[in-house]
Amino acid sequence: MVDPRIKAKPNAVRVVLADRNPIVLSGLERIFDDSDLFRVVAVAADGERFLEAVDRLTFQVGVIGWNMPYLDGRGVLHALRDRKNAPRIVIFDDNASADLARQAMAQGAAGYCPNGAPPEVLLETVAAVADGRMVFPFIDVRTLDVDPFASLTRRERELLALLRSGRAAAVIAADLGVTVNTVKFHLKNLYGKLGVHNRTQAVSAYFSAQVERGEILPPSRPGGERPRRVG
Repeated sequence: MVDPRIKAKPNAVRVVLADRNPIVLSGLERIFDDSDLFRVVAVAADGERFLEAVDRLTFQVGVIGWNMPYLDGRGVLHALRDRKNAPRIVIFDDNASADLARQAMAQGAAGYCPNGAPPEVLLETVAAVADGRMVFPFIDVRTLDVDPFASLTRRERELLALLRSGRAAAVIAADLGVTVNTVKFHLKNLYGKLGVHNRTQAVSAYFSAQVERGEILPPSRPGGERPRRVG
C-alpha cells in the first residue's frame, strides 16, 4: 500500500523527518508538502525509527532534531558515518547556539537550521544539501576538535559531578528530582559526548582533562614529590 504522504511530485527531493515533538513534526510535514520540490516519504518520533526508515526507504535528506529519545541526533550521525549512500542530514532544532551547529558539523551533518528560521530558509537549506552543498552559519573550523567538556549542558555537568561522588542512578534521580529513566537518558548523551561507555570512564576522562588544563595536579610521584605546574 502506498503511503498517503507520498504525492505525485516528479523528480522531487525525497525527505524523511524526525523529531520528538509531534507538533514540530506536523509543522515540518506541512512545510515540505506545500512545496513541489520535496516529497515527505516518512516521519519518525525518534532516532531509532529514523534509522529504520534509512533501512527501508530510499531518500536524499533527513531533517532531524538533535534531542530525541532512544537515539539522539548525535547518535544518528554516528550510526550513518560508515554507511554507503547514507542520506545527508540537516539538523533542525530549537537550540540556536553556534555550539550546536559546530557539534553537528563535527559529527558529519550536512546542514543546520534553527527551528525559529522562516520556512523558506529551511527549504533552501534542504535543497542546497540535496544538491551536495553544506549549509551552516559561520563556524571557526579551528574549534571543531575542542575539549568535549565545553559542549556539556548544565544538567550534564551536574550529573558528572554526582557520578564522581559514586552515587547510584536512583540516588542521582532523587537528588535532581527527576526519574531514573531521565537520568539514564542524560547519561547516554553525556557518555556520547565524551566518547566513553560508562561512569568510570567518564570520571577518568574528566580527571584527565582537569590535569591537562592545569586545574588540578596529578598524583604525587614516588617519594612524595609533585611535578611543578608550568605557567
